[in-house]
Amino acid sequence: MRVLVLGIDGYLGWALTLRLIRRGHEVFGIDNFYTRKAVAEVGSDSALPILSMKDRIKAIEEIFGAKIGFAEGDVTNYDLVKKVISEFKPDAIVHFAEQRSAPYSMIDVEHAKYTIINNLTSTLNVIYAIKELGKNIHLLKMGTLGEYGYPAFRIPESAFVDAVIQGVRDRIVVPRWGGSWYHWSKVFDSYILLYANRLWGLTITDFHQGPVYGTRTEDIVSEELFTRFDIDDVWGTVINRFCAEAVTNHPLTIYGSGLQKKGFTSLEDTIRALAALIENPPEDGEFRTVHHYREIRTLNEMAGLVRRASRQILGYEPEIAHLPNPRVEPEEDLSYEPERKVLARLGIYGLTRVMDEEVAIMLKDLVPYVDRVRRIEALFKPRVRWRD
Repeated sequence: MRVLVLGIDGYLGWALTLRLIRRGHEVFGIDNFYTRKAVAEVGSDSALPILSMKDRIKAIEEIFGAKIGFAEGDVTNYDLVKKVISEFKPDAIVHFAEQRSAPYSMIDVEHAKYTIINNLTSTLNVIYAIKELGKNIHLLKMGTLGEYGYPAFRIPESAFVDAVIQGVRDRIVVPRWGGSWYHWSKVFDSYILLYANRLWGLTITDFHQGPVYGTRTEDIVSEELFTRFDIDDVWGTVINRFCAEAVTNHPLTIYGSGLQKKGFTSLEDTIRALAALIENPPEDGEFRTVHHYREIRTLNEMAGLVRRASRQILGYEPEIAHLPNPRVEPEEDLSYEPERKVLARLGIYGLTRVMDEEVAIMLKDLVPYVDRVRRIEALFKPRVRWRD
């Protein structure tokens, strides 16, 4: 298959590219390196060293004997999107080319506007280009389970749900309640994609999952192939941050009570799921909603897990520090288990990577770069507060 990866330089974009080329697919990528710039803007950096795109492409050729195409540019540039799709003629497009940080979107009005405008413009550009150039292209869009918030009902793996409103039965779009401007941009994305499907018959997979953690997949066989690994308060996901804190013997910073539940997935299992969805597209004209997570844990449970792994790998147990939660989110022990069916039908179920084992790998990968982690150690504590 010919796969166009938008946002190829990112945490998931790069890891997915390695998987696709090793499975024999032809890959072309677009990126404007905004994440690198935005991470530097908040004073941070990837805890693991990552090469320039030029050197990344060279490493793929030397290690795997494969080539990928690349265009530096912004997916909000409609002419660029049309040109690449027209020339590369992809069978599938994977859309990661969005601002992906909830805290970044909450810094101030300019960051909020950038998040909304960038994310929705890029999605509109992609669907219009597909409409004009080839409606048979499968669009796989990276969403988030955070679109739904924490409703009392079990979240169905469907775009629509039956509901009774004031005594009248109807079929409505599954209700959503974003927890940041970033999450609201993803909510609007889902509505845009659903409308494009109904309007033009586009073939779409709307992929929702929780936080991803991990330093490696089975394709990352050398340091030259590292994907980025963010650990600060703005860009780092919670388990990745905990592991970075552990290697510096910094207290594990839990924002709030620690009773918040989320559905977590390792980087390896995420890439495995994405590859399966690309290789098993929906029917032509189908809108497919997919939920993906592997282990539901509270923040307190994850901190305990990292402490136990630290004792085995590092020889000590870091302390735990509960800090005031900068976010506006439920902190009680809620029932949370979004429905999952699609990936199980494709044979994607169970765990390739168990969290306990993966955390041990992460700690071992971070130890050689502890000096890089120490340089941004001051950024573990939250600086962006939702209500400020």
